[in-house]
Amino acid sequence: MNSEEEFYDAVTGFESDDSETRLESFSSKSRSSSSEQNVHNQDLTQENGIKKHRTALPAPMYSRNQLSLWSILKKCIGLELSKITMPIIFNEPLSFLQRITEYMEHTYLIHKASLLSDSVERLQTVAAFAVSSVASQWERTGKPFNPLLGETYELRREDLGFRLVSEQVSHHPPISAFYSEGINKDFVFHGSIYPKLKFWGKSVEAEPRGTITLELNKHNEAYSWTNPSCCVHNVIIGKLWIEQYGTVEITNHSTGEKCLLHFKPCGLFGKELHKVEGYIQDKSKRKVCVIYGKWTECLWCVDTNTYETYKKNDKKGGDQKKAKETEDVVRAENDEADDMPEIQETVQVIPGSKLLWRIAARPSHSSQMYNFTNFAMMLNELDDEMKGLLAPTDCRLRPDIRAMESGNMDFAGAEKERLEEKQRAARKERAKSEEEWRTRWFRQDINQHTRTPDWIYTGKYWERNYEDCPDIY
Repeated sequence: MNSEEEFYDAVTGFESDDSETRLESFSSKSRSSSSEQNVHNQDLTQENGIKKHRTALPAPMYSRNQLSLWSILKKCIGLELSKITMPIIFNEPLSFLQRITEYMEHTYLIHKASLLSDSVERLQTVAAFAVSSVASQWERTGKPFNPLLGETYELRREDLGFRLVSEQVSHHPPISAFYSEGINKDFVFHGSIYPKLKFWGKSVEAEPRGTITLELNKHNEAYSWTNPSCCVHNVIIGKLWIEQYGTVEITNHSTGEKCLLHFKPCGLFGKELHKVEGYIQDKSKRKVCVIYGKWTECLWCVDTNTYETYKKNDKKGGDQKKAKETEDVVRAENDEADDMPEIQETVQVIPGSKLLWRIAARPSHSSQMYNFTNFAMMLNELDDEMKGLLAPTDCRLRPDIRAMESGNMDFAGAEKERLEEKQRAARKERAKSEEEWRTRWFRQDINQHTRTPDWIYTGKYWERNYEDCPDIY
């Protein structure tokens, strides 16, 4: 099979000879655990007119500790991961379309921004939303399933005030387009995402590509930005840990104001791990305020003079306490693992600061559920009413993801291979007949705010006409 024919998602495979035995053992444990978890999911009825959502998955996650990735990845250093065979247990039971839906967990920040009269305060709140939208990455070391071409996902949350639709619009390169809008029409949030993954020996890096746009209809404003890079460390051996780094520039295309946020890399001694620092500038590039915090915890803002005075005093104290930093930090290239730095307890709040956002607590059983948030926990739930409404391409209907979240790893792996082979066969048939793939809910065009190529929503999904939807499952 040549590289053009290879499906960009991973083929399933277990390197260990006793994987079957361990999976059977796990399946029996999952069945007993499943009945316990169902307690969390009982009575998902309407409460005060709002649907109650499940709070746990049907089964806990399978332990990844006994499998080594080295035999898979050792020949792939420096290569893009889109064509590397990966065991299914290194996935999490969500499609990438569902994963990007997690941007919407803190939608209340968009509603809040829409109600603010001051443009700087709106930009502060939009910046908080941009940071919050990547906060669910914390400790999420499982790989979401790559969507099949034509796969879709929808979510309507009356309680959070939005509805969203997404579609996998391209296969090579893989591109996911999404469109969300406020139920009360106060905002539109859309974008197209195509992250590039690379393996660097001990780590996997996701380089963000694609632009995200937020429109606040009341103020006739549009903001755009690109997410930071994400790196998962110790994919071969050791404890997996995540850092995000890079500069996120949020532009208000209506006022010319900008917010520059620096997601700091871990650094030599781990002091910068998870830190975010930046500022808002007006159209004349004058700094208006400073924003700081951690993307895993909270975000604050303070006026520029207060921040600079605090930093000067802090630096004087730091110079007096400066001790030896001459420990052996040079590591050999063949070290077994990159130790995760000790995480600083909290963000040191500068007097006079205003809280912009604080992360929501995760459920107590999150570590047994792929480190999902409460919001992520409900993304793949499916009831009889939904089955009658969903497009046949919705990823809730993917049998491999459904089997994995239920703990049936053998069936999940077999279905994953079947779906990939079906997609390969469909692509070959299109090539024979010289038929071009046609997207259903998005079209390629120019983003009117950024003036760059983008995938624009057609506006027709919620009419629920699924006659020409492809059979991808």
